[in-house]
Parts: sequence; C-alpha cells; structure tokens
Amino acid sequence: MRVGVGQFMQPTPERLRYINQLGVEDILLNMYATPLLSDTEVPLTGDSEWDFQELVQLRNRVEDAGLRLNAIENIPISFYEDVMLGGPDRDEQLEHVKTTIRNMGRAGIPILGYHWSPSGVWRTSTSRRVRGGAEATGLDAAELEDAPLSHDREYTEEELWENYEYFLEAVLPVAEEAGVTLALHPNDPPVERIGGMPFLFRNFENFKRAMDVVPSDNHGLEFCLGTWSEMGEDLFEVIEYFGDRDELVYVHFRDVEGTLPSFTETFLDEGNFDEYAILEALDDVGFSGLMIPDHVPRLEGDDDWKDRGRAYTVGYIKGMLRGVRSS
Repeated sequence: MRVGVGQFMQPTPERLRYINQLGVEDILLNMYATPLLSDTEVPLTGDSEWDFQELVQLRNRVEDAGLRLNAIENIPISFYEDVMLGGPDRDEQLEHVKTTIRNMGRAGIPILGYHWSPSGVWRTSTSRRVRGGAEATGLDAAELEDAPLSHDREYTEEELWENYEYFLEAVLPVAEEAGVTLALHPNDPPVERIGGMPFLFRNFENFKRAMDVVPSDNHGLEFCLGTWSEMGEDLFEVIEYFGDRDELVYVHFRDVEGTLPSFTETFLDEGNFDEYAILEALDDVGFSGLMIPDHVPRLEGDDDWKDRGRAYTVGYIKGMLRGVRSS
C-alpha cells in the first residue's frame, strides 16, 4: 500500500514539485472537466480517443519530475456516451475506446479508472461548513427528486445493464492484451436514479454483478471509500469480498458524515467509518495498490485544488500507514 495524489488534470511543474514535497511518489490524473475539479483543460488532445505519442509524453512529464503516473481516471463522457446509452454511434465510439486502451498500454500507463454514469457526479451543495468553517460538498437527495431529464428520455436499468455487458465484452479482451486494468467507480451519489437516468453502481449486489458479467483479471474496483460510505454498506464485508478476489485496484480514501438520503463530505477523522480499521482491513486482504485523497474540505487559504486540505489528508493517511506497518 502506498499513498499518492490525484483529483487534477494538469501536471504542471509547480504542482508536481509540490506533490514531491508531500513525500509521495505516485499520481493519477483525471481526464475530463467537471465542476468538482479545479482544472478545466485536459492535457491531451483528441475529441474521440487519445494519441499514443501524447500519452508517452504525459507519462514522461510525470516521471521527469520524479513521480509515477499510476493511472488515468475517466475518459471524457463524450468519448463513450453512446456506448452507455446504446446510441447510434455506439460501435464507432467503442473502437475509439479500444484504441485509447491500446495506446495507454503501449505508453506504459497501467490503469484506466472509469465510471458508468452518463450524467456525471451530483451534489446539492458545494459550500457546507464542517470543522472550523472549512467548506465541503454535500447532498440532500430529496432536492433532486424533481430534477429534469438529464438526457433525451428516461432510461431503464435493463438498458444500461445490457449496454454495460456489451461494453465489457468488447473492451476487456483488448485491455488484457494491452496489459491495462480497468477499474469501475461507483455512481456518486449512489441513488437509484436522477433525472430519468438509472445509477447502476449504487450497492454491493450490483458491484458483484458487475465483476461477474465478463470475468477478467484486468477488471476491478476503483474503490471509492466515500461513495461506499454514502451507501451505508458494511465496508469491512465489501473489502473482504473484493479483496479476496483481488479486485481492489486502487482506493479513493475519503469519508462523509451521514448516509443517503443526506450526507456531507468531511475530514477523514470525522466521517462514518473508523479510518484506521479500514486501512488495517485493506492490509489484511493483501491490498497493495495506490490510495489517494479524493474530495477534501477546503481549508482557510486553500487554492482551487485545495492543496492544504489535500496535504492534511496525505499526511493523515501516511501516518496511519506507518502505524499499520509498525504493528
């Protein structure tokens, strides 16, 4: 197990130096613009797939700064929206996704985190106050009950499951050949639906189904502890189940106060779960991947990337990890 940093797109020299100063060696890069990220410009061109040469250059930019590019998280929704929705350009988009996976493998980038959420991440507040007046995001599901359609019509769960199986059958053989592992993120928030769009990956049972649809050693969980905490699932049971199957690829180490229908993201030491016990459970199942702070509170003096909140969380996880290793 090791601690890294993510939640950004642009690996600028200043940011890479700062990450080095935090004493971590791994990063992952998010690759589509969202209001929950500070960056707005993706460092890769292409409106349907990513170029091999640019991926190599991106990895080398990170390595030249003394860090490892452990994963890329989330191709833009526009790259595969018709794949998720069964639209007319589904097969054309799938070919582009497969090309991107092949190019990642050739470029030496081993993990692609992805989601199955055509309407993205939802929050009803980005200014809730937590300890000392720090700002955090939160959600009250009741406020989303009358959300307008996010797409052209209402979709059924059966449709999204059929499209998901079609996707896995097409891309997992390519990922295996390319040496790239795909890691599935939960829907956030893990509700049944918003705006006419089902949110499949909202509970333990649906994740079990996802991992069994097309069994592959190159498929697992982008294990977002915060989203699982929002679900109210037994995290220790989840870790044991997927850890024993070697399906925990990497971890978003964050937590929330409360579970659906209402929660607030907060500091690790004030959330729902016992953060040290969770780290011990990950160690017990032999997890050996990357752990990153995810959505962190905005501290006084923070920049848009929340560099201070992120540094606090990196240090907190590193301290816990030293304690686990000592024991």
